[in-house]
Amino acid sequence: MVRWLAWGTVRMLYVIGIGAGDPRQVTVQAVEAIRQVDTFFVIGKGETKRELTEVRAAILAGHADPDHRVVAIADPPRERTVEGAADYREVVEDWHRRRAELLAEAFDATEGVGGILVWGDPSLYDSTLRMVRRVLDAGTRFEYAVIPGVTSAQALAAAHRIVLHEIGEPVHITTGRRLRTEGVAADGSTLVMLDGECSFTQVPGDDLHIWWGACLGMPEETLIEGPLRAVEDRIIRRRNELREAKGWVMDIYLLRRAD
Repeated sequence: MVRWLAWGTVRMLYVIGIGAGDPRQVTVQAVEAIRQVDTFFVIGKGETKRELTEVRAAILAGHADPDHRVVAIADPPRERTVEGAADYREVVEDWHRRRAELLAEAFDATEGVGGILVWGDPSLYDSTLRMVRRVLDAGTRFEYAVIPGVTSAQALAAAHRIVLHEIGEPVHITTGRRLRTEGVAADGSTLVMLDGECSFTQVPGDDLHIWWGACLGMPEETLIEGPLRAVEDRIIRRRNELREAKGWVMDIYLLRRAD
């Protein structure tokens, strides 16, 4: 393997999408990038998501150079009860700034090629690329490349064997917080991510159909589909069961008005 060694700082960084949870979703392009990395930077999520850490470790054990290093970075805390759009954005911006400062310190203390593994794809509801830009804007110099990955949206559609939109219609991608304040899209389909509040229960409409998935690509993968009002209680029960058993749960769902 060709090494690009620097003097006390990362000179090349790979931001690598690794899929929604199934190690088999790691692409050939991602494997090629992983094999180039000397040091992987990991922003910790705590003991409650140890299983995700184990999946990541399995990916590295199967594909990374045996001499690779892992640098763990403690995730700075942030306020998670903010609802107002302006306040929420301010809180997240501050969180990103503190994360970027920690990454910059780690980059400055590390030689060679660095890598960050991102669940799903770095382009969709992930802050890694914003933090990388902050590090660059602050004056740290390095090259970087982005390797796309399988998103949870793709994994949901594949598991349910559906297309995310109807013929010629749009699909609106949003969060649980925005769904609670804005509702479903006026036309087309609505894909909801980052919803820890089961916000579908606050959406009016007896004509909505839901395709829900949790722990996609993992042994506990659960799929529920049907008229929203008919299956929402079942989804809540299963979500609570998974959260109690695992300490965490990642889910995603599609809402669409029935014909």
